[in-house]
Amino acid sequence: MAMDAVGVIGGSGLYEMEGLEDVARVRLETPFGAPSDEYVTGMLGGVPMVFLPRHGRGHRLLPSEVNYCANIHGMKQLGVGRIISVSAVGSLKESIEPGHIVIPDQFVDRTKGVRRDSFFGDGLVAHAGFADPVCHELSVLLYRAALTAGATVHRGGTYVCMEGPAFSTRAESFMYRSLDASVIGMTNLTEAKLAREAEICYGIIALSTDYDCWHETHDDVTVEAILEIIRRNVAMAKSIIRQAVTEIRAVRNCACATAMQYAVLTDRSVIPAETRRKLDLIVGKYL
Repeated sequence: MAMDAVGVIGGSGLYEMEGLEDVARVRLETPFGAPSDEYVTGMLGGVPMVFLPRHGRGHRLLPSEVNYCANIHGMKQLGVGRIISVSAVGSLKESIEPGHIVIPDQFVDRTKGVRRDSFFGDGLVAHAGFADPVCHELSVLLYRAALTAGATVHRGGTYVCMEGPAFSTRAESFMYRSLDASVIGMTNLTEAKLAREAEICYGIIALSTDYDCWHETHDDVTVEAILEIIRRNVAMAKSIIRQAVTEIRAVRNCACATAMQYAVLTDRSVIPAETRRKLDLIVGKYL
């Protein structure tokens, strides 16, 4: 059985992994518009890989400006069955120090409806199950890979997804800590929702870069500090991905691949033809 491609969504540098063979750049159009940038495809240890910088090369797009629907749809077009998301996050726990890795398994949504976070609408209603918002199988694999790569890694935890682009106020930071959340970022929840609708496994390598602004003895978060930690952690993220790829099996044993089987509520006879066409790759097999 041919293996689905493994997608990686992250920042600059992650599509330049050592050992990537048969590299090509692919520019796609989707029914939801243009993705953030070209996709970089290749083979890593015999596994097909697809890379995409979520903010575009040169980091041109705000978190609220990223076309998440197009990015995930493009991954689906390229045969991706699993997405590994690499993201910088702020730590909300003393034990998660800058430079540590977190593999979150829950979310709190603090976005404001500015970004589109569902493929559905326009005459087709579907409700995806999202109690467990990331793929357990993929997350366990990433955790094991991080240990093997020598990272200080925390398994599980809640990711607060805020709108941005400004960082939290101090009051907000203390509120998120009161929720027992682990990290805070601006992108991953939106990707996770769309990956679930696209029946793609989704897991996160969260790179802790700072203590947000709650910590009394550490400086408040700054872009300079974040960039320095990211530069140091890019090599670690690559090592984790490389290790994870060696353990990925051709067959997915999780529920992600059939997540939308019973999700469509709309009477098939009233779904507009244009909406059927637009969502054919996402849910056409169930219509």
